[in-house]
Amino acid sequence: MDAHYSPRDIERDAQQYWEKNQCFKAIEDANREKFYCLSMFPYPSGKLHMGHVRNYTIGDVVSRFQRMQGKNVMQPMGWDAFGMPAENAAIQNQVPPAKWTYENIDYMRNQLKALGFAYDWSREFATCDASYYRWEQWFFAKLVDKGLVYKKMSTVNWDPVDQTVLANEQVIDGRGWRSGALVERKEIPLWFLKITDYAEELLSDLDKVEWPEQVKTMQRNWIGKSRGVELTFDVTTADGQAAEPLAVYTTRPDTLLGVTYVAVAAGHPLAKQAAESDPALADFCEECAKGGTSEAEMATKEKKGMPTGHRAIHPLTGEDVPVYVANFVLMEFGTGAVMAVPGHDQRDWDFATKYALPIKAVIAAENGQAPDLSEAAFVEHGTLINSGEFDGLDFEAAFDAIAAKLATLGRGEVKTNFRLRDWGVARQRYWGAPIPVKYGPEGQTVPLSDDELPVELPMEVTVDASGSPLKKMPAFSDLGDGWVRETDTFDTFMESSWYFARFCCADNHEAMLDERANYWLPVDLYIGGIEHAILHLLYARFFHKLMRDFGLVECDEPFQQLLTQGMVIAETYFRTLDNGGKQWFNPADVDVQRDDKGRPVSATLISDGQPVEMGGIEKMSKSKNNGVDPQSMIDRFGADTVRLFMMFAAPPEQSLEWSDSGVEGAQRFLKRLWRQVHEHLATGTPGSLIVDQLNDAQKALRRKTHETIKKASDDIGRRTTFNTAIAAVMELSNAIAKFDDVSDQGLAVSREAIEACVLLLAPITPHMCHTLWQQLGHATPAIDATWPALDESALARESIELVVQVNGKLRARLEAPADADKAAIEALAMNSENVQRHLEGKAVRKVIVVPGKLVNIVVA
Repeated sequence: MDAHYSPRDIERDAQQYWEKNQCFKAIEDANREKFYCLSMFPYPSGKLHMGHVRNYTIGDVVSRFQRMQGKNVMQPMGWDAFGMPAENAAIQNQVPPAKWTYENIDYMRNQLKALGFAYDWSREFATCDASYYRWEQWFFAKLVDKGLVYKKMSTVNWDPVDQTVLANEQVIDGRGWRSGALVERKEIPLWFLKITDYAEELLSDLDKVEWPEQVKTMQRNWIGKSRGVELTFDVTTADGQAAEPLAVYTTRPDTLLGVTYVAVAAGHPLAKQAAESDPALADFCEECAKGGTSEAEMATKEKKGMPTGHRAIHPLTGEDVPVYVANFVLMEFGTGAVMAVPGHDQRDWDFATKYALPIKAVIAAENGQAPDLSEAAFVEHGTLINSGEFDGLDFEAAFDAIAAKLATLGRGEVKTNFRLRDWGVARQRYWGAPIPVKYGPEGQTVPLSDDELPVELPMEVTVDASGSPLKKMPAFSDLGDGWVRETDTFDTFMESSWYFARFCCADNHEAMLDERANYWLPVDLYIGGIEHAILHLLYARFFHKLMRDFGLVECDEPFQQLLTQGMVIAETYFRTLDNGGKQWFNPADVDVQRDDKGRPVSATLISDGQPVEMGGIEKMSKSKNNGVDPQSMIDRFGADTVRLFMMFAAPPEQSLEWSDSGVEGAQRFLKRLWRQVHEHLATGTPGSLIVDQLNDAQKALRRKTHETIKKASDDIGRRTTFNTAIAAVMELSNAIAKFDDVSDQGLAVSREAIEACVLLLAPITPHMCHTLWQQLGHATPAIDATWPALDESALARESIELVVQVNGKLRARLEAPADADKAAIEALAMNSENVQRHLEGKAVRKVIVVPGKLVNIVVA
């Protein structure tokens, strides 16, 4: 065995062995327990970043660990390849998006392989492969036939630069998340999937999965189930004519007697009708059409409105109140109209205060009196006041009584509503899967038949900024005889909503899925960032339930367990420019002076020696130029070192702060372990381990070995706290280093401990462990080795160390027989010389014995 640790050679040899022997190819086996481990697949942007490396290392460690438990493991990898980034990059570089994407895939695949990830590459696909999205098109056509898809005019967030619809989450401070352009509200025809038909099941089935409670809460809030009352107000126009009744939904019918105005969205029919004869109102409605449609934006933007001249008639009192058009009401939510109760809703209060509208108190404060509404609304539940026959009722009683009264009058009914809106799946861009629909000369809308699929996206297309080229390609859209093909493409969430299932049978070119999906699904562990907690995970759950209801899969949920890893963060450095902007410098280009605790105190740019400012620790990003190139780290330290640091620096759910010194420390440990194995092998061949012949020192090392096995097994298998498992192995390595015994039994105990270190680290640093396992004389490769078996008898102790305290302060440490009873332990503690010194002249009031841990003597 070479005494020198050479990661480049070691990692090359291990990867060649795994590839030659197809070690990670997953084959269905009904006689073995399966384990499907999946990390959210990457967008092929061109290079891996450290967030990728962390995500995929976590998945790989778990996959290799479960394999060592004897499970039949599948860990696939593919590419989330459609979407605007490729199209925008293609516009910038004047190359077809397909060429840019596939070149990036080739580069990133090589990076993943360099990290030694145990992927079954035979299952690889990119979502821009026609062999993948053709089944998405097939399924969509079936959904159209089943009435689960519809097309309607919809008000959307429109990015005028990227020329596409944006989801609410993609609108940040009123601007498109990629282009930065001011978003407009625009009405266009869109395709929708009826996710609302599954709202109740999507909510209740969250109880079936092992997900972080934070993620479940985010999904529950997004689905937003509420119990309320839908009621109607009669409406009269400015000239006294009756208009269409106005429907509103409220979860606070207890405040109904506090309504002082009604507000409608700019796109509401009442608003449009009023605007026809009011140019100022028409201009205001046009202004409301600018900006995003997210509720978050509505909550923070300045409240504006204009009266329509219409009056709404209160359904219980008959009083009339004004109808306003308000910029905080959206047609996409509820009925597009709200009953405004400024006394008990802060948004309504802000609006009423601005426009001098009445504010009434109908809910009493805690003291039973009317609340002070001069500074803010009173939004708590309470007892009704100023509400006629309903005075004195609490929230629940008032809800029921007012709902019943409205029902009797035929003016309202109790309803369960959801915040969740149907999923708009159409995008007006080129680089996406074409929607499989055609339109006839007489207005027909027809899904394409099986023999018309797939609709392949033209690949050799150069894109410019003038919108989708599909709309300008008669060869694509014109089908003859007046029939034309849809030129919109699918939202890329469609592809990522079922890829996990396609991995189970990616080689099936005759069907979307087959029986192998039921063998592998659900995914046992799904790993990815919490930023995907709502949309991706919700859409994937919905799509899975659609596939289940079409008989394609059997289980109810796609992902049984979810692990959301934290961000990778790093220090930032910058200089302020003359124009007030900032020029950011990569940490690798900065010389940092640190104090004795490693904290940065000053920094200079290496190239010119001049100072730079420290901007704090932030998520690695291109904008802050604080990213670290994984390839440079692999080239410098080796993949195993990068993997070890990633797993050791922080628990997976917490942010990981990048540290060059931490990476160097990880490599020092690997070099030390390598040297330890080399020295052990040079010492001689150990004999067979004979447990009942061990001396105390040998027993102690063996106990440490099996304590480490027990801890690492629990930390990796149950708790997924890889950092504490690694720390335990490091402690065991230190214990081996201190163990100086070259007798037959000494070498045997050392060999067991060293082999435990190698196998416990095999999922984390697989290349080095592959070689070390060979050097330790094993014909079976480490990849096929089983996890070290725990010998419970080795954990037994003849004596234990106890801490002795007097009034909670440490006064002694003593060895006690492991089987000593409470009285014996108490006597040992009381007789300790240092303890007696602290008891002199004092009365012992109580002795507390915590078995196996401590004795606390309480004195007066």
